[in-house]
Amino acid sequence: MQPKAIENAPQEDLFRARLDNIINMRHELVKLAGTVDWNFLESKIIPYYSCEGRPGIPVRLIVGLHILKQMYNLSDEGVCERWVQDPYFQFFCGEIYFQHHFPIDRTSMTQFRKRVGEAFCVSLLQESLHSAYKLGALEPKQVERVVVDTTVQSKAVTFPTDAKLRYKAISALVKLAKGHGLKLRQSYLRVGKKAVVASSRYRHAKQMKRANKVEKKLQTYLGRIIRDIERKLVNQDELSIPFASALKKAIQIHEQKKEDSNKIYSWHAPEVECISKGKAHKPYEFGCKVSITTNVNPAPAGHFVLHASALQGQPYDGHTLNQVLEEVKTQTGIESVRAYVDKGYRGHKHPKKYRVFMSGQKRGMTASIKRELKRRSVVEPLIGHLKNEGRLGRNYLYGVQGDKINALMVCAGYNFKLILRWLRLLFFFIFGFMWRPCFQESTLLAY
Repeated sequence: MQPKAIENAPQEDLFRARLDNIINMRHELVKLAGTVDWNFLESKIIPYYSCEGRPGIPVRLIVGLHILKQMYNLSDEGVCERWVQDPYFQFFCGEIYFQHHFPIDRTSMTQFRKRVGEAFCVSLLQESLHSAYKLGALEPKQVERVVVDTTVQSKAVTFPTDAKLRYKAISALVKLAKGHGLKLRQSYLRVGKKAVVASSRYRHAKQMKRANKVEKKLQTYLGRIIRDIERKLVNQDELSIPFASALKKAIQIHEQKKEDSNKIYSWHAPEVECISKGKAHKPYEFGCKVSITTNVNPAPAGHFVLHASALQGQPYDGHTLNQVLEEVKTQTGIESVRAYVDKGYRGHKHPKKYRVFMSGQKRGMTASIKRELKRRSVVEPLIGHLKNEGRLGRNYLYGVQGDKINALMVCAGYNFKLILRWLRLLFFFIFGFMWRPCFQESTLLAY
């Protein structure tokens, strides 16, 4: 059923403390709560709920938890624990009285993300920019000149090796067979574990022939289990369905070779891609590409994330530019006059080439374009903040949909964090301006 709004209490409760009586109403989180258009977010969420059944979780509560999670770089469990302790968190999520118990189950946040998907996260990013417009932290003219770049959103996976991956497939198949009462001829768990340990020791000692021989044994064990399960699933249609996806992944792991392009690098996250970035300290990263767009000239509150999208399939950067600029125009309502990119976007084939400028370009340059092109690198520290202070550096959400949701949520949380800092600085500036005459008068009286 559609979420139920939090209504104001008709009368005072003498046995409960109102939040507006115990918190500072000039706090930046209180100001931010009054700036966010909760009705707009509710209108975007309602289509995902039916008109029948139990009422859903209030929109301001569930959305506020996700905003706070990204702003303070917390896990689902962490934001739920802090919500009980922090009255400002509770006020931001729409509570009237201080609550001593968390009103929902933590898993509701996971179910909410699965329900709303990528479309609502785009709306949340739009609302972060709209809140910045309303507070004067971002001006519309600053969205006309943008910087576009890509980075890698790393997945929460271990470094893939053939030995570990094959043993993981063996363990998963044996566990699945045991859970469905399928008796195998041999599980190979004990000898497989010994082979994994031996492989790592041989490779550490640079004894590659012995390591390859042990890894070939693991491949043989995996093939035997696959064939054993396939034989036992004949004429058992009811068991074929739960084994279908696991067998498909196991067969691909068993047959894939080192030079193959579409490889599986993780059992629990088969969508992970190996991306070579050419860095000395990290030659390969495992995850997916993410496109980030920001404003060239700094806004009063800093550089905001104007657009973010996870790109599956390792597309060439230049082939994604047209789509990114169109989505920036759709989400912000402002068409980009100039876009600055690096040399990875060569051959972008944008219909309006005079609007795209690349680092190292010589033709068609004016004094203002040269000055703005020097600021193309502002996107690099922004990406660093998203990875180190946000959750873009390690994605724990499941599947392809989780990659898209995490990228958008992190960028929306970063924008709200900039607004929070802007409100804090604005308050101190106004406070100092108002009390400055009093300080001067007290100084004169002292003399």
